[in-house]
Amino acid sequence: MEIKQVMVIGAGQMGSGIAQVCAAGGYDVFLHDLEESLTEQGKQGIKERLEREVEKERISDADKERILRRIQPSTDLSNAENVDIVIEAAVENMEVKKNLFQQLDNRAPAHAILATNTSSLPITEIAAMTKRAEKVIGMHFMNPVPIMKLVEIIRGLQTSDETYKAVAEMASSLKKTSVEVNDFPGFVSNRILMPMINEAIFTLYEGVSSAEDIDEVMKLGMNHPMGPITLADFIGLDTCLYIMETLHNELGDDKYRPCPLLRKYVKAGWLGKKSGRGFYAYD
Repeated sequence: MEIKQVMVIGAGQMGSGIAQVCAAGGYDVFLHDLEESLTEQGKQGIKERLEREVEKERISDADKERILRRIQPSTDLSNAENVDIVIEAAVENMEVKKNLFQQLDNRAPAHAILATNTSSLPITEIAAMTKRAEKVIGMHFMNPVPIMKLVEIIRGLQTSDETYKAVAEMASSLKKTSVEVNDFPGFVSNRILMPMINEAIFTLYEGVSSAEDIDEVMKLGMNHPMGPITLADFIGLDTCLYIMETLHNELGDDKYRPCPLLRKYVKAGWLGKKSGRGFYAYD
């Protein structure tokens, strides 16, 4: 199938980034959220990122305007009636996603693919809420989307080869490298990354070293571009906790038990960079 029109659900950091790369790849995009103010904020973020690209002479001003023209804000889910693929990037909550996919299944045309950007939740369970499980797939972009080259493409139990091929071809057209992943908790990226971050937090919790020195060990000793404590703050400590809880609940292994210090910070509202305070303080 040929994909021309895309709907991205969620105009936050991930959703707006996905909309940006889709528009840059030549697709027409509905950027959808619950309120007009959210879609406007999402599109403004895209505009600012593109303006920085113009300043760095990576794209022209004409390129910027062409990308922005391809993005149409949406607060009406019935716009899904006009698309070839929906990429859902809403909050990482199973009940929210199930409800959304039920609605999308009733509104999107029969040929449309329903993709989710979930970072840890089971694709098969989400697909079961629809009558087109063969057309439901995971399309997990990395943050920040315009910069990071990887997309995990996750096959649910019933995802068809045709659906996988169409999504892999789309990812390639976005200048992304895709990897095929089966439907296991955390997929590949977060099954490996989150326990490392959690262990770094345990190392801090147990007084082995300071946050700064733990980060320094991983940057200078392991050649990581960012230390795990800083990375946790950038991802969002609430997101880290949610993924660790998903791994712990779904796999049943105590090696995935979230660190008590991570739980305490989330309860305190110290969620990382987005809240101004996490393991580090932010202006």
